Amino acid sequence: VMNLCAHCARIQITCCQYTDVLVTEGDIARIAAFTGSDGFHEFRKPADPAYLNQPGDPNWILYTVLPDGSRRVLKQKNNRDCCFLGPEGCGLPREVRPLVCRLYPLDFTESGLTGLASGCPVHLLKPDESLLEKVGIHHDEAERWRVQLYHELRNGSIFHENRDHLRSAG
Repeated sequence: VMNLCAHCARIQITCCQYTDVLVTEGDIARIAAFTGSDGFHEFRKPADPAYLNQPGDPNWILYTVLPDGSRRVLKQKNNRDCCFLGPEGCGLPREVRPLVCRLYPLDFTESGLTGLASGCPVHLLKPDESLLEKVGIHHDEAERWRVQLYHELRNGSIFHENRDHLRSAG
């Protein structure tokens, strides 16, 4: 039986393609420790300007976007695939992947998990299958990652730079 993510990759663009993957300083440290390199991330403005409109999560922009509109994201290959995407999927073990990748296909805010993202091909599931079970995510594990993500964002340099910038502007 084919893995749902592999099946998705055969029929449509996946969450690892054409997507700006936000990384925290903690993500960078974990990935660098695993890969032995830290040249896999950059600051870039979002390809989709709608990203800058996050009404359900008012602190997201403050935590993730610098005053010039750029964010810390994984580099992409020339075809816009994630730099860690290979023929067998992600080249990083789950515990090393960026927290936003671990959380996908869940939508979330600073206050909690809010539902499922719209990008997964749920029509490929059998009627008795759960998307989260099929991709191997448990609710308590996802909640732990969400808490860790926001902890790393609140303690990251982007938030501190933005907070200092707002203080000096006000």
